[in-house]
Amino acid sequence: MKAAPTPTISARIFEALADEIIAGKLVPGQRLEERELASRFAASRTPIREALLRLQERGMIEIMPRRGIIVAKISPERLATLLEAQCEFEALCARRACESMSAMERKELEHIHEQSAQYVRAGNHYGFLETNKQFHDFIARSTHNDVLTTMLVEMRERLAPFRQAQSLVENRLELAQSEHEAVVNAILEGNADAAFHAMREHGARLSTHVVRIIRGHNETDVA
Repeated sequence: MKAAPTPTISARIFEALADEIIAGKLVPGQRLEERELASRFAASRTPIREALLRLQERGMIEIMPRRGIIVAKISPERLATLLEAQCEFEALCARRACESMSAMERKELEHIHEQSAQYVRAGNHYGFLETNKQFHDFIARSTHNDVLTTMLVEMRERLAPFRQAQSLVENRLELAQSEHEAVVNAILEGNADAAFHAMREHGARLSTHVVRIIRGHNETDVA
């Protein structure tokens, strides 16, 4: 099995903070101090600032004049709209990839899927996340449509922290892998409609779960 890539310090900090924001451990309006974060993560200011910049780019924190860095309030309605758009783009890419893939590309898709399966069997979270990204990016590129690929990759990057918020889903890696299996089988069989629907169902399940989490936190805040 190929060794999983080691995440950078800033990537680990970003993921930890993103998870806490989505889980409601860091609440809207709460201030984040660079010095406290540096102490908590035993890191210098540079990776802290890199992680905060990524959070800001994804609308998870705000940098306010005279108020500093605060956790942003995430609208479940806005998030649902963005996730729905990504879900439809993903499904469309699966259909187009099925119609456009060469024999070599189909073999490469099988290879990525098998590598992912090895990480799932080993319970390797970071390895799965890396091959999951490769899986979706490869399908997007296999449409041979630069516009579709660019739009989807940018959307996936923006929404990745939300889509990865699956800590309460039992056997989440195995479940995602089985859904990928349905997509791969459809593409290898040349069934574009089945590839579309398999990818759409995969995206819809993830999106519904994430929006439910965010909506629950907002209702708790109101109560």
